[in-house]
Amino acid sequence: MRIAYVLLDPGIGVFGTKGASVHVQEVTRALRADGHQVTVFCTRTDEHVPVDLADLDVRRHRLPKGKGPEREAAVARAAADIAAEILAEGFDLAYERYSLFSDVAARLAAPSGEGGADGMGAADGARPIPTILEVNAPLITEQRRHRSLYDEEGAVEATRRQLEAAAVVSCVSPPVAEWTIQQGAVAARVVVTPNGVNTDRITPRPLGAAAGAPSAHGIGSDGLAADGRANDGLEADGAAGPVTVGFVGTLKPWHGTDLLLRALARTRGDLRLDVVGTGPEQGSLEALAAELGIADRVRLRGAVAPEEVPAALRGMDIAVAPYPAGDHYFSPLKVYEYLAAGLPVVASAIGTIPSMLEDGALGVLVPAGDVDALASALDELAADPGRRAHLGRAARETAVAEHDWRRRCRDLMDLVQVAA
Repeated sequence: MRIAYVLLDPGIGVFGTKGASVHVQEVTRALRADGHQVTVFCTRTDEHVPVDLADLDVRRHRLPKGKGPEREAAVARAAADIAAEILAEGFDLAYERYSLFSDVAARLAAPSGEGGADGMGAADGARPIPTILEVNAPLITEQRRHRSLYDEEGAVEATRRQLEAAAVVSCVSPPVAEWTIQQGAVAARVVVTPNGVNTDRITPRPLGAAAGAPSAHGIGSDGLAADGRANDGLEADGAAGPVTVGFVGTLKPWHGTDLLLRALARTRGDLRLDVVGTGPEQGSLEALAAELGIADRVRLRGAVAPEEVPAALRGMDIAVAPYPAGDHYFSPLKVYEYLAAGLPVVASAIGTIPSMLEDGALGVLVPAGDVDALASALDELAADPGRRAHLGRAARETAVAEHDWRRRCRDLMDLVQVAA
């Protein structure tokens, strides 16, 4: 099938390093792995092109410089141009990541008439093209709350047309699904599709002491136990030395990284913190680590290319998602990556996380924003290598069986076939 992947959000580069970019790359990989021919239409690319996507057909529609209402209008014009190009080439399907002011899905559904806000079809005589519209956040609400939204009426109208026109509206969580229905999506076409993980790219860390052959503990060089389960390295390495606590993600307030630093300062054991990622809070976190007297126990790596993340995960003993209290409609990519890496997870009991961790079977849940509880959980896991190994094995098994991106994409493609 020829699939047009559409991404008009100027804040997300196809080949960027943040989670949204990783999401784009992994969906593309999963579709290509199943034999589909994918062409990406976007407004931003960035420069971290993975080797396995170097041959990807990427068509960038450059936006003029500037911000504010000019940028919003430019995105709308790019949507019309991209829709026309997709229709002219007769793609079989469009997979669009929901972006403010895009009406590509609406134009593809009604190519000769009323699809766009201007009432103009993009190509007379072209056949309609079905669209999967992926919705990761209530962007209108987010934009209004955290940034600037100049043409709110235009954003609401484009969103409504998109939601009404898409063959499938794929929402990352139940709260996001509810929001799309409130905005005009047809409930029968709305499905919840949580984030996933590439379980071939992210694997448990190798066991150096047993390289090339199973060890006395039954562990192979691939980091898996003889029964195929993940190993966290501790079964062979023992519990000597500091325990590395890890965090992967963008350093923004809603990720709670400051809470993790405060918790680390309250731990009693020999724990270190490895933070993978960057963001506007990096400077304040460095200052906080110094203020707490733990700067020598904290490593802030800064931006890391997606292809380097698997190796970073393999250097961790415990992985943390320390979200603060508040609204939480995310499906955290980082937690799926932690599971695939065979890491024991400590995470806030908020939003979709308890179900992701099967109410504690795959990790330790703590009250959101509770620094003392987080510190206690870290100390308890650090002191118990056996429990870490048990949780890590269960995490890896579940990631492979239930959360691989290929499974997610196949489920969506099946829905389109039914809809067609």
